[in-house]
Amino acid sequence: MRVLLVEDEPETAKLLANGLSEASYSVDVALNGMDGRRFIESGEYDLIILDVMLPGLNGWQLQQQIRKLGETPVLFLTTKDGIEDRLRGLELHEDDYLLKPFAVSELVARVRKLLRRDRGR
Repeated sequence: MRVLLVEDEPETAKLLANGLSEASYSVDVALNGMDGRRFIESGEYDLIILDVMLPGLNGWQLQQQIRKLGETPVLFLTTKDGIEDRLRGLELHEDDYLLKPFAVSELVARVRKLLRRDRGR
């Protein structure tokens, strides 16, 4: 299973990518929104994990582009916990929303859940 992780904090990206790799996922990492867009346009992913606050293009903008291309499951990572942010994610058809900080084990569990659900579609 191929996962794209778009996270602008290098240490966080490395930690999450390692955790996902240990769970047997193939992970590509983009450290900003523009690189994330290039990965999205050039590859097929089973799941995309997006930080909301990214340089270049933010997670909301990337999500709009992802939905134009198809129904790849998207999990948002963010420190933005306001109701208006959660509603915006729902309006953009995100599949899950995980608030920072979180345990890598929780992220892996949510990834598994989303991929199981997507296979059932």
